[in-house]
Amino acid sequence: MDQILYWNEVALEANRKSHTDQLDKGTLGPTLSSRALGIVHLAMYDAYVGVAKTQGTPTALEPYLVGLLPTPPTGASIDAAIAAAAFGTLSKLYPSQKGLFTEKFRTAGLTETGYDAGHQFGMQVAQAIWEDRKNDPGDSDEGYVESIGKGKHHKDPHNVQPINAPFYGGGSKCFAVGTRFSLDPPYALSSTKYINALKTVRAKGIHPQLMGTLSPTLLTNKRTPDETLIGIFWGYDGASGLGTPPRFFNQIVREIAIKKENTLEQNALLFALVNVAMADAGILAWDQKYIHNFWRPVVGIREHDESMGITGVGNTSGTNAISLDCDPLWLPLGAPATNKKGSNDFTPPFPAYPSGHATFGAAALHMTRLFYKGNSFMGNRANDDVFKDKNGNQLVLVSDEFNGSNFDSDGTVRPKHTRQFPGGLWQMIIENGFSRVYLGVHWSFDAFAVDNTGNPDFSEDKIGGAPLGVKIAEDIYSKIIKGGFNSGILKSTVPPRS
Repeated sequence: MDQILYWNEVALEANRKSHTDQLDKGTLGPTLSSRALGIVHLAMYDAYVGVAKTQGTPTALEPYLVGLLPTPPTGASIDAAIAAAAFGTLSKLYPSQKGLFTEKFRTAGLTETGYDAGHQFGMQVAQAIWEDRKNDPGDSDEGYVESIGKGKHHKDPHNVQPINAPFYGGGSKCFAVGTRFSLDPPYALSSTKYINALKTVRAKGIHPQLMGTLSPTLLTNKRTPDETLIGIFWGYDGASGLGTPPRFFNQIVREIAIKKENTLEQNALLFALVNVAMADAGILAWDQKYIHNFWRPVVGIREHDESMGITGVGNTSGTNAISLDCDPLWLPLGAPATNKKGSNDFTPPFPAYPSGHATFGAAALHMTRLFYKGNSFMGNRANDDVFKDKNGNQLVLVSDEFNGSNFDSDGTVRPKHTRQFPGGLWQMIIENGFSRVYLGVHWSFDAFAVDNTGNPDFSEDKIGGAPLGVKIAEDIYSKIIKGGFNSGILKSTVPPRS
C-alpha cells in the first residue's frame, strides 16, 4: 500500500468532513485548508526522507526541516513513519475527527517490522512540523475595519458573512517560496480594461432570473449552458460534502499519480510540492487581496455610478440618469451553496483581487506540470499531455459538484458530468480562472489579463492570481534540479509582512 496516497485520501476526507460538520475551525475556508494540507504533506515527506536516508533506501532528497529532526532509530519502517507523521498532524489539525484517523491507522496495512522505530520518528516529525507552524494567524476578522470607499471590498448584500482572513496573508511566514510576490493594482475604475471586464461579468455572471434585464448588446454575450457548467464544476466553495478548492486540485493530482503508477518517493515529493505551493498561494493571494482590497462584481456593478454607494456624490451630468454600465439591482449566479437547500448562492467574503481559485489552481497544476515535464515547462504556456496515464491515454475528470448526487441550493440534484482536457493541465488552469467570471463572483483580471479577443494574456504577469500561482510553483520548483531528485523542498526564509 502506498502510504502517501492512502493518507492523502484521509486528509481530503478530513477537509470534506470539516466543511460538512463545520467543526475544527482552524481548518475551514480556503486559506486554513491549504495550510492544513501543506502541514500534513510536509510531515509525510520529511518522515519518508528521514528514514530513507538513514536506512539505505536510495534517495537524493533532502528534508524540509533541515537540522531540526532527530536521526531515525535503526531499522525504522518508512511506512510506519509516514503513517505516524500523517496521524500526528491530522489529529492536531482536526481534533474532532481523531476517531476517523484512529480507524484509518488501524487499516493502513502497517507491519511489525520496524514499526515501533518508524512510529517514534514519524511522531517526532509531526510535532516538529506543528511547532514550526503553530503560531500562524487564523482567519478571524476581529479588529478589521471595512472600507466604504469607491472600488473597495464590501460585504455581499445578498448573503452577508464575516470578512474572511484579513490578517492571515500578511501575518503568515511563507512555507517554501523565496520571494513574497506582489501584483500590480487592479485596473482603474475609469479604464477601458476595467469597463470591458465589468461588461463581461455583467453578462456572463448574471443571476438567471435577471437575464432579461440585460441590454440587447450585453445579451449577445450572455452566459451559455456550458459556461454555467464550468462555473459550478470548479466551485468547491467550502460547501457541505465538498470542501475547498485545494481538495479538488489534490483529487486531480491523485488521478494522475495513480494512473501514471508513481513510486512512493515520487508521491512523497509530488504531493508535498503541490500542497506547499497551495499553502503559499493561500498566504500570498490573501496578502495581496487585503493590500488592494478590491470590490467584487456584486458591489462594483450595483455601485458603478458616481451617485451610488455610501460615498456617492450625486450625479454630476446634469440629469438623474445613471451610467449605462451600472445596474443597481444586479446579482450574480453566485458561488454554489451546494447541498444546502434554501440558501442563497453567494459571493465569497473577501476581496476580489487576485482570485484565490486562480492562484490555487495555477500553483498546484503548474507544479504538477513541472514535476512531470521538467524544467522545459518553466514559463511554458503551451498545452501539455500531463493529464494522461502512463500509456498516453487521456484521463477524465468528475467534479463532486457534478457527480450525480450532490444538489443545488434549491434541492435539485445535478447530473453526473465527465469532462476531458485534451489541452492538459494548462487548459484546466485557464478554465478554472474563467469559471469564477461565469459565476459572477470575480472580474476576469482577478485571474489574468485578457487580450482584445478575450483570451488570457500572461505577458501582463503581475495581473491576477494565475500568474501569481505560476510564479509560486516555479519559484519552489527552481530549487529542485533535474525533475526533483537531486535536491529537496527548501524551507522558506520569507517572514510575515507585518
